[in-house]
Amino acid sequence: MGEPGFFVTGDRAGGRSWCLRRVGMSAGWLLLEDGREVTVGRGFGVTYQLVSKICPLMISRNHCVLKQNPEGQWTIMDNKSLNGVWLNRARLEPLRVYSIHQGDYIQLGVPLENKENAEYEYEVTEEDWETIYPCLSPKNDQMIEKNKELRTKRKFSLDQLGGPGAEGPSNLKSKINKVSCESSQSVKSQGKGEVASTPSENLDPKLTALEPSKKTTGAPIYPGFPIVTEVHHEQKASNSSASQRSLQMFKVTMSRILRLKIQMQEKHEAVMNVKKQTQKGNSKKIVRMEQELQDLQSQLCAEQAQQQARVEQLEKTFQEEEQHLQGLETAQGEEDLKQQLAQALQEHWALMEELNRSKKDFEAIIQAKNKELEQTKEEKEKVQAQKEEVLSHMNDVLENELQCIICSEYFIEAVTLNCAHSFCSYCINEWMKRKIECPICRKDIESKTYSLVLDNCINKMVNNLSSEVKERRIVLIRERKAKRLF
Repeated sequence: MGEPGFFVTGDRAGGRSWCLRRVGMSAGWLLLEDGREVTVGRGFGVTYQLVSKICPLMISRNHCVLKQNPEGQWTIMDNKSLNGVWLNRARLEPLRVYSIHQGDYIQLGVPLENKENAEYEYEVTEEDWETIYPCLSPKNDQMIEKNKELRTKRKFSLDQLGGPGAEGPSNLKSKINKVSCESSQSVKSQGKGEVASTPSENLDPKLTALEPSKKTTGAPIYPGFPIVTEVHHEQKASNSSASQRSLQMFKVTMSRILRLKIQMQEKHEAVMNVKKQTQKGNSKKIVRMEQELQDLQSQLCAEQAQQQARVEQLEKTFQEEEQHLQGLETAQGEEDLKQQLAQALQEHWALMEELNRSKKDFEAIIQAKNKELEQTKEEKEKVQAQKEEVLSHMNDVLENELQCIICSEYFIEAVTLNCAHSFCSYCINEWMKRKIECPICRKDIESKTYSLVLDNCINKMVNNLSSEVKERRIVLIRERKAKRLF
């Protein structure tokens, strides 16, 4: 397993952290960092990218979000995922925040066919950092950087020649010119009878570093001229060996220049010592020593001119190698681009096949739902027909059995006579003012009994009828009450 995509900080090491431990695995754990929002999905802009090898569309692009509330409690939210987020075996509502605690069970997606558990199942836990760190899943941004590094070939970059830690041929050329100018100035001062002392500070420490090291083995390394350590082609290897030979010659020449500078400095010191110790009678010896110093100066200038020519040749060689490397980089980049394009096409076709399969599945589901809707519609129509039939039957019963024969309206305050016939209380009272006999069977009226059960039954049945029938009944009740008062 690869290293996690972040560094171990001093504050975190030795402490405890919250994480989502993947059930049954010692890898792929998700760290919950305090104060940071953690997003999970198969897209590129999330904290942890989960790409299922079995079903790529199981995890949505931005599947869920985990963050802390103001009290510091960790929460989880389903970000409208296709296959859902499950907390303790219960599916979460989309865009609703739920608190999670130690030991809670989190499931992303659903189990596939012939499998009991989902591919991504986690348990909320708080563990020591030493226990969590080896099992953590790398973050998405670190995985992207890692993939870029794996795909990129190791190349030789000439930009190091101009960096702060290295000096190019132009810098060496300027240093040689500087030494030449200092030497010519010292010669002019000697012509006037004064010998200028050359301090040791004028010796460039970078030139001193060019001396060969007795402890170094293999190909020599010089500041300002990095050597290509990785060779991709045979032609590049030959150019590199030629550059190394040129650098070797350059090293030898610089060593000779350094020895001449040391000799010149020693000669200056000797001239100064002789001037201090001798008087005017020894002027010939001083002139002889000054002449030797001038010879050394001339020899040094010649070596510097030769070295400058070699530096120019070396610069030309480096330019040719740079052009060659640029050509190789262009060819290698085109080849990498073709490979990436082929891989992208393969992923595209795989995704299209998966989408086609998903489309077929969705079409089958839609067809099944349409059948269910049709069946539900038929059942609803049947229920409606039965209801209408019941209402029609109820109207028939009301019209035939529950109507007063005197007023032809539904019974209002129904009264049952001794002959078992029923009438409205108001209607039978008005009838008895003319005759004291039943309007139907003509028997004498001996008793009247109020039928509360019949009244309640009629009122409940009228409530299910049209509003016109209800309003008409209410008006009749008010009129009869008003007539009783008068």
